[in-house]
Amino acid sequence: MKPTIALLACVLALTGCSNMNQTQQRALSGTAIGTAGGAVLGAIGGNAALGAVAGAAAGLAGGLIYDNVKKNEQSAYQQGYAAGRSSSSTAH
Repeated sequence: MKPTIALLACVLALTGCSNMNQTQQRALSGTAIGTAGGAVLGAIGGNAALGAVAGAAAGLAGGLIYDNVKKNEQSAYQQGYAAGRSSSSTAH
């Protein structure tokens, strides 16, 4: 794939991000970053396409893992906030 076509495909893919939820955005971002990194490393190794595919898979997994961490972080914050609110209302 020529760089111009790849750049155009990325731009078109990213224009629809406004209607995506956070999980979808993180998955797409991870996939895009992984694809780019994998293509570069694959080109160095002699097979940019294989590198891009491997990078996309790794990036997607990374994006989904990151999303899970952020959701757990938010959930823990909400639980702590709720516990703090309930204990402060009973202390008065």
